[in-house]
Amino acid sequence: MKMPALHVATYNIHKGFSQFNRRMMVHELRERLRHLNPDIVFLQEVQGLHLQHAENHADWPAAPQHEFLADAHWLDSAYGRNMIYDHGHHGNAILSRFPILHSHNQDVTHLHFEKRGLLHCRIQLPETVAHCVCVHLSLFGHSRRRQMEALADYLEREADPQAPLIIAGDFNDWRNRAGDQLARRLGLSEAFSCPRGIPARSFPAALPMFRLDRIYLRGFAVHRTEIHHGPPWSAISDHAALSAHLTRHAP
Repeated sequence: MKMPALHVATYNIHKGFSQFNRRMMVHELRERLRHLNPDIVFLQEVQGLHLQHAENHADWPAAPQHEFLADAHWLDSAYGRNMIYDHGHHGNAILSRFPILHSHNQDVTHLHFEKRGLLHCRIQLPETVAHCVCVHLSLFGHSRRRQMEALADYLEREADPQAPLIIAGDFNDWRNRAGDQLARRLGLSEAFSCPRGIPARSFPAALPMFRLDRIYLRGFAVHRTEIHHGPPWSAISDHAALSAHLTRHAP
């Protein structure tokens, strides 16, 4: 028996600016996400605070970006602050149509100049509680391997091995090595990898060539996947958005 459908998406939003920071696009981003209308959204490079942008842009949102994006559309949201600087901070966020029961931002920084965290939420779906983790991993292979081991260590402690699990975000996994590691430790499969066995191309958004963004699943079946690239998406961020329509099999 299959449980109700679930629509999830992941998007590196480039702090609300277009490629090369040419234009502020946070308002267009909000409209595009609402048009896509996923139940759960995993966001990376979310600007929690930026005092200079607030001074330089008259229409810069007064609220943190995750609250601005979720407002009156997603019931709940969580934010994990990772990179902190004099004029603000940014990190990962999860927006959810369902209640977020608990959230925790796990520091997995390996290089001091490249702060990274794993935002973990327990979300109350209609028939179960799912563990959802938003990630943005290192640009460097050795650091990514350590961060994925830290991710597996953390979830082995915090989540029942049979619990539904979604890990999504920007893995920066140029050589496609994350899948084997996450399958071995956590029993995950990647939403876009069937039937060809490789993740989707998602960067750059105008004409994707590199397979950086992922949606890993446990306890769900994939009904349909989509890569949102080209206009209007490529005017909003340098990454394409990925979305997947899922069903959960009853235990």
